[in-house]
Amino acid sequence: MKTAISCGTLIINARGEILLCHVTGTNHWDIPKGLLDAGESTLVAAQRELFEETGLTFDTNEFEELGRFAYRPNKQLHLYKVMAPMDLDDLDHLVCTSHFPHHVTGKPTPEMDDFRWATREDARILCWPRMAERLLSLPW
Repeated sequence: MKTAISCGTLIINARGEILLCHVTGTNHWDIPKGLLDAGESTLVAAQRELFEETGLTFDTNEFEELGRFAYRPNKQLHLYKVMAPMDLDDLDHLVCTSHFPHHVTGKPTPEMDDFRWATREDARILCWPRMAERLLSLPW
């Protein structure tokens, strides 16, 4: 079985909080991340997913590679970290442009429908247990 690679970015503010995105239709929050496309580098995939799920862009040199981590038996996470600029405190301008068909209406629905800054304790409670465990094992 081929192992999938999901590439994501931890956006960290000056207070040491992480940017989380609310996963539409669930009770969970997640970091901006998604599957690596064929021929894409992990950095390009992380940048693309960050833009699609939040509208954020950063210079390539702002991305610090954290590495590849076990996530599920058939999926690994390749993560990067970016320190948020001071003017990113307000998240009202963030928007998810990546959509899926709604399971009832079939209408295009954004993958992420809200954004927040979260402490380590918030992440422990808000994220899926596997993601919370991974995030809490990393320095941020």
